[in-house]
Amino acid sequence: MIISMTGFGKAECEISNKKISIEVKSLNSKQLDINTRIPSTYKEKDIEIRRKIGDSLQRGKVDFSIYYENLGLEANAKINEPIVTSYFNQINTISQKLNLPVNESVMQVIMRLPDAVKVEHEELDENEWKLILSTICDALQHLVAFRKQEGVALEKDIISHIEKILELLTLVPPFEGERIEKIRERIQDNLNDLKLNGTVDHNRFEQELIFYLEKLDINEEKVRLKNHCDYFLQTMKEEASGRKLSFIAQEIGREVNTLGSKANHSEIQKIVVQMKDELEKIKEQVLNVL
Repeated sequence: MIISMTGFGKAECEISNKKISIEVKSLNSKQLDINTRIPSTYKEKDIEIRRKIGDSLQRGKVDFSIYYENLGLEANAKINEPIVTSYFNQINTISQKLNLPVNESVMQVIMRLPDAVKVEHEELDENEWKLILSTICDALQHLVAFRKQEGVALEKDIISHIEKILELLTLVPPFEGERIEKIRERIQDNLNDLKLNGTVDHNRFEQELIFYLEKLDINEEKVRLKNHCDYFLQTMKEEASGRKLSFIAQEIGREVNTLGSKANHSEIQKIVVQMKDELEKIKEQVLNVL
């Protein structure tokens, strides 16, 4: 089944005096590209988080975030009173020398100065981490479920384009016989324009014509194109088939291009243009397949 690389998952938990929120978002990418935003308390678990994400998501550009809200009365960030007092005394001294007034706006300036606020880092409790890790797994499961849901719509769209290419392929044969006759007439007219006065060897002419038409034969391309499309549909049933589908789409494009170069008929070339349009839509969608 098709699984999209686009998804979003979120999960929350409460422990002690904190509310923890986990958010994971993924977009398409050629490989696994993980960007994490983690509070300093949990930084030591960054590698473990990345490993867990890799096991669950395999591929994609992933943005992972941990947010926490303090529900208690105490905060980790506290005003560094000795430093703030020192800043105020220095500013007061300078203001007196410059004969400038000291008002409440001074405190706003002081609180933005280095070390005015100190953050007390907590030690990570392993029991707390087990709950957070379980919440991370829940968020990843929600994202995977989202990816599968997106994959259903993606699969339906891609199949419609493949079926359209196969439908267009069935329109080619009626023009093939017409094409051969037109080529014969064109070559014959060119020979007549040369005014060779009946010196043309008709047996040799037929042989050369057959040789020329063999070069323009498109039966092999039609067979290979159908086989590639069938193989594409078969591969879509596999998991994590994005790269493989991309390779098959390239092979489909190769056969369509050869079909166009050998067409030698305006109607067949119009069909080829429509095939290319469908194929571009497929390639665009395949980029988002896991």
